[in-house]
Amino acid sequence: MRKLAGLLLVGGFVFYLAALLPGLFVSSTPSGLASAGADILASAEAVSGSANVVTAVVVQYRGLDTLGEVTVLFASALGVAILASGLRDNVFGSMFAKDDGGFVLQYGGRFLMPFIVLAGVYIIVHGHLSPGGGFPGGVLIATALFILILTGEAVRMPHRLLSVLEGAAGLGFIGLGALGFLDADASFLANTLPKGQFMTLLSAGVIPFIYAMVGIKVASELTSLVAVLTEAPRNGQPADPAAVGLATAGLASASQTAAGQSKEAGHS
Repeated sequence: MRKLAGLLLVGGFVFYLAALLPGLFVSSTPSGLASAGADILASAEAVSGSANVVTAVVVQYRGLDTLGEVTVLFASALGVAILASGLRDNVFGSMFAKDDGGFVLQYGGRFLMPFIVLAGVYIIVHGHLSPGGGFPGGVLIATALFILILTGEAVRMPHRLLSVLEGAAGLGFIGLGALGFLDADASFLANTLPKGQFMTLLSAGVIPFIYAMVGIKVASELTSLVAVLTEAPRNGQPADPAAVGLATAGLASASQTAAGQSKEAGHS
């Protein structure tokens, strides 16, 4: 395991040094970069049908990078889940269990939660028309759960359902990208669906569907991450503070008894 980690670190450092070399991955002249930007701005409406040029760049021109970012988020959530499952007591869970959040936070959080989820869905759905998209919308939906946890509510998330949603969203992203091979250009993430009327909700072809997949994936992964950090993981059940206290007291009593017996044996 250490050898693998060392190889990954060395490989990352070599890649970093290679990326510093001018002209290796990007144009070395400002005029070349300006020309690329001008070409994207000029062709964004015809190629993507999206009113938000940033969305066209994120989903199509650098869609593989977006897919990589979602994969990194999945790996991070998986790593945290593996580490948290090995903890005897969940520190974060005990922290949230100590405080009910107070009257204002309890009722305010319950009142705001549906509006936060609605705002997240709006940001995802309108990502091709205005600033937003799958990442900020998914984060906002996961934030609604975190606010509910802050109120002191005992939240038990359906982890199996979240896993299904996360996996289906990832496969949906790849499947929508594979539709690009049906195009004459035969390229991954090519916009093959009808682009509709410009500046309307039903426009931009495949882009809104990809953003929906990204939003579902980000929301489910971050929700699982927050749930893992705030749920006590002792054999999948919440840790009982009373049981923990009794076990600690019993251990202390046993150690005192053993110490007393050793002293008596020494005197005798």
